[in-house]
Amino acid sequence: MADFYSLLLSWLPVLLNGAVTTASLCLTAIVAGFFVGVGLHLMALSRLWIWRGIAGAWVSLFRGTPVLAQMLLCFYLPGELGLEMSGYLAAVLALTFNTAAYQSQILRSGFAAIPPGQLEAAETCGLSTRQALWHIQVPQVLRLTLPALVSELIDVIKASAVVSVIAITDLMRVGQQLASSTYRPLQVYIATALVYLLLTSLLALLGRYFERRWVKERT
Repeated sequence: MADFYSLLLSWLPVLLNGAVTTASLCLTAIVAGFFVGVGLHLMALSRLWIWRGIAGAWVSLFRGTPVLAQMLLCFYLPGELGLEMSGYLAAVLALTFNTAAYQSQILRSGFAAIPPGQLEAAETCGLSTRQALWHIQVPQVLRLTLPALVSELIDVIKASAVVSVIAITDLMRVGQQLASSTYRPLQVYIATALVYLLLTSLLALLGRYFERRWVKERT
């Protein structure tokens, strides 16, 4: 056990570098996915069947197929179309498209919980539909759905392990490199799992902090 602790300390700087890449990928994807998710929710409410169809197809596609397949498509498809795209951008796009599908369903419950009278009051006060969306609805939806959104971010972090297949030096890729160079796969992957656990635990604590803070503000 003492040997494992000494190995963990020696690997920690490299693992944390990989964790920074993982965190940047996931945070970028979750923020971009939120805005895309709002757009998908609005499309699903559209009177035009084509927008509703696109939103439904998007949700079905990205919730019904493996993240690995989505990642590989985002990585190889642009090259087949003659477009240049870095592996990092392909990973961000794949994670964004995937989480947007899930977030749109999370946000739907938040939007449904807002009393219709608020929108009527906003219209009476002269606010446009866009202003009412971003200044009245979205802040409330964030508060109402925060636990589910934090859970989704944790899922994105766990799903991001597949980006190692397109040679991005994320936390999992660093773990694979350490395992092949040290010939200690069990210890390396235990250490890697502990760093993933650290990331997800910090996010869960941060989410609870904001949730308690918003509850106090309301009371």
